[in-house]
Formats: sequence, C-alpha cells, structure tokens
Amino acid sequence: MKKMEGKEVKWGVLGVGDVCEKKSAPAMQKVKGSSLVAVMRRDGKKAADYARRHGVPKWYDDAQKLINDPEVNAIYIATPPYAHLELTKQAAAAGKPVYVEKPMARNYQECLEMIRVCQAAEVPLFVAYYRRTLPNFLKVKELVEEGEIGEIRYVNITINQPRHPDMKEDKAANWRIDPEVAGGGYFYDLGSHQLDYLDFLFGPITEVNGIAGNQAGEYPAEDIVLANFKFKSGVLGSGNWCFTTGESSKKDEIKIIGTAGEISFPCFWGTSLTLRKDGEEAQEFTFDMPENIQYFLIQSIVEELLGKENASPSTGETAARTNWVMEEITKNYYNK
Repeated sequence: MKKMEGKEVKWGVLGVGDVCEKKSAPAMQKVKGSSLVAVMRRDGKKAADYARRHGVPKWYDDAQKLINDPEVNAIYIATPPYAHLELTKQAAAAGKPVYVEKPMARNYQECLEMIRVCQAAEVPLFVAYYRRTLPNFLKVKELVEEGEIGEIRYVNITINQPRHPDMKEDKAANWRIDPEVAGGGYFYDLGSHQLDYLDFLFGPITEVNGIAGNQAGEYPAEDIVLANFKFKSGVLGSGNWCFTTGESSKKDEIKIIGTAGEISFPCFWGTSLTLRKDGEEAQEFTFDMPENIQYFLIQSIVEELLGKENASPSTGETAARTNWVMEEITKNYYNK
C-alpha cells in the first residue's frame, strides 16, 4: 500500500454531521502529523457552519470536489452506511486512503467490494471501530491474554435498552432504523461495536446463528436479536439485544467467563471493568477517556499512513468480518 513517509496527513471529511462534532474530526486537528483541511456536506450552509465553528479552511457541498482537492490526501467518510461503497470507490480512484465510519457498509458484499477497489488502487482502508484502541478495552484484552481468569470458556453480550433517544426525535429522519440506509437497525449501529471488539479479543467468528424480530412495530428494522457464535480460538459466545425494554431492565454488559474467574464491563454506558477471580475480592478498574473518543484510533491511522507498519488495528478486512456476522444473525428477518 502507498504510504506518505515524511508528509502530513491532510484530511477531507465527507458527511460532516453529528459524529464529527466531538467524536472524530476534531481529533484530526490534534494528532501529530495530521490536519483537517476540508469538510463536505450536501447542505452547503451546514458545511460552511461546521468549517467556521471548527476552524477548517475549506468546505464543499459536492463530494467529488472535495475528493479532487489537491491539498486533501486522505478521506474520512462519515456518512450513513448507504453511501460508503460509492464514496470509497471515488476516493480510491483518486488514490487517497480511506477511513470510513462503522458499520463498514450495509452488507457484507458491499464490504468486499470496498476492500477490492482499495486493494486495486493500492490505498489503505480503515474503519472506525475505535474501541480497539481505548484503555478500558485494552485492559480487558491484557487481563485475558495474561490468564487472569484462566482459560476462556465463553462470552455473553446483553443490551436491554428502552426506546432509543433517537426515537423521541424525528422518526422519519432517523436513518439508523432504515435498513435501506443503515443495513439494519440499532443492532447494526451498536451491536457492531461489540462484535468487532470480540473479534479483536478472540479472533474471527467462524460459526454463527441467530434470530431477529420486530416486536414493537415502530420501524422496519429489527428491534430484538438473539445469537450464538463460535470463535476460531474455540471460545463460545452468545448475545441478546433488545431495544424496546422497560427502564428497570436497562442493561449494557459484556461478561467473559474463564476457568478461574470472570470479567464484566459495559460497552457504551460506562468506562469501568470488574475483575472477579476465584478466592479473591473483586477488583474494579476505572479509566479516563480522550476528549475525542476516536483520538487513539485516528492517531494509529496517521502513524500507519506516515510509515509505521500495521499501526492501526481496525482495517477493512477486520471490519468486513463483523458485517458478515451481523448478516448471518439477522438473515431470518431480512431474507424472508
């Protein structure tokens, strides 16, 4: 893949919306060897407003014009998933590395095509699964790899969420519940983070089955998902995702069970983890997060683009696996 040895990564952002306010794009202005030089949104007034508020020199209302900007040498695609494939094709054709929001695309085939066009153009492809770089999740990985809870037997994911906050706003404008735009529902939006992290922890999932449904009937996407899966490493896993529970059932937990203890931690609603070892008092670890949650992942991408080999842990190849898993889990719902 082409590198930028000795240069600066000069980002252009396509779809500069909510995720770019704090989570991602501001980090591009803070990471060493990186700058944010242009942003784009179809609504030019909103693009101009973002550029003004964040001190970005240039803005566009046309994706191709930003991609063709000679000063921009790396593209961040922050649109909803429906546009990821086409914009990746355009960026790759221009010879510019691609960083794309998660989930990587609407389906596995789109992911494979994104990988293909980037490989053909010899440009790197990265995906925004930033939990692979956060200190709390790295601590879990360290505890597992050091054998603190013995041999790992299984892992369980539980998400019980009352009506999502997005649902209290304009339902018609909520792309996360439109499978034509997002690929699925909140499971694709949130569950993808969890499944990708477990891939990082235990390796690829090789066997998976599941069932998805829509019990509340508020939108076309699935609102409940149950799954079982097996990792290449031999660890087994299960998951339950329900987005229509009551407040008293609200829960966000990943639990890893070993032969000598367990580790439990939230994926979204907290940054601590609890280690329980046989015959010992439980230990709780707490962590500070970066102001911009994608900072460490963006830092790793910049380092790789500037010449450090395999610096980033989240690539098109790793992210595509998560799309495959989600597709297998929900196929009973979408392949009716």
